[in-house]
Amino acid sequence: MQVAVIGGGVIGVCTAYFLAAAGHEVVVIERYGNVAQETSFGNAGIVAPGYVTPWAAPGMPKKILSYLFKPESPVLIKPTMDPVLWRWVRMWLAECELERYRINKERMQRIASYSQHILQQLREHYSLDYEQTTGVLQLFRNQLELQMAQSGIDMLAANGLPHRLVDADEARLIEPALAIHTPLTAGLYLPQDEAGNCPLFTRHLKNIAQTMGVEFHFNSTVDAIEPEHNRVTFRIEERTFRADAVVIAAGVESAQLLEPLGIHIPLYPVKGYSATAFIKNFDQAPLAAVTDESYKVAITRMGSRVRIAGTAELGSRTPDLHKAALRTLVKVGDDWFPDAANYSSATFWCGARPMLPDGPPLLGATPVKNVFVNIGHGSAGWAMAAGSGKVLADLISGQAPDIDLDGLTLSRYG
Repeated sequence: MQVAVIGGGVIGVCTAYFLAAAGHEVVVIERYGNVAQETSFGNAGIVAPGYVTPWAAPGMPKKILSYLFKPESPVLIKPTMDPVLWRWVRMWLAECELERYRINKERMQRIASYSQHILQQLREHYSLDYEQTTGVLQLFRNQLELQMAQSGIDMLAANGLPHRLVDADEARLIEPALAIHTPLTAGLYLPQDEAGNCPLFTRHLKNIAQTMGVEFHFNSTVDAIEPEHNRVTFRIEERTFRADAVVIAAGVESAQLLEPLGIHIPLYPVKGYSATAFIKNFDQAPLAAVTDESYKVAITRMGSRVRIAGTAELGSRTPDLHKAALRTLVKVGDDWFPDAANYSSATFWCGARPMLPDGPPLLGATPVKNVFVNIGHGSAGWAMAAGSGKVLADLISGQAPDIDLDGLTLSRYG
């Protein structure tokens, strides 16, 4: 088949690779000049099924409210009357119930665990180096944070995901450079989870896909998609193209492409931030990846650099950097690894994460024949990309996916 993939982030490139591996003729259409230039560019780098969790969780609404008037906060809300945002927030609040959280977390961990397995296969087969590290340490500053995480820890055991709850002393044995002065109640160590440079991986996979015949068309924006008998038509500026199938993997722009087709999904752009700084003292830098549960921020070692990523800003659709978000990132870096880098002079970035209110992505067919979606991964796109791409390629090829897709398709909004 001739298949067009709209979107050149890590999700779209993984999809294109697996479609080509299945024997299809594939083109990738990307509005920027290279792959991984938007949401994939500055993410935290965490590839951790054990850490993947819905943003909608028990206790989160109260926690967000407690931070609203503090100088550093994991969540920022820009005052707006946008009805789309407040409709999304209402749906998100409903998903914060414990039973909904458990359902959504299981769905996310299912695709993330599968994706990690597929990513490891790719890495071994092609001897890929994308500055990957092994092991993720989740840090809890106080007992309340640990209690709030308990249901998620219980699910790790239920799903057989390797993990170990450690005290402050053992946490500092795992990451010796952790600052002594920052309060630390406990840590959750995920020894088989990983981190890595997402844009670097995406560029490697793009090069491999090109050797398999995948064509990449950059600086091209798809304006509309239309079904046409047994094929699909899509328009780029004044030109019209046709394909046997189209995969929409365009991040936050996906909803805009789906609306004219009568497909309405609650996909909202939640702005995320990151800071990337060169390490000045390697003995004082993280060995792998740590996450701060209080501020929902990850600190990841990427070769000679350290990346701090997190915070969520609602209500902003501009690329402006919010100073409060940057203060949060710098604070978390200084709290845990104060002598590793000069965080205030880091390279700061922000980008829109395509968030669904419940958390899991949407994979597979749509009500429109030969139009497929691979969207809504939120901040965990890197953790789910390889598996999501393989699932889409299997479905388009008429093969049964390796995992159960219950709760991961459009039917959950149907």
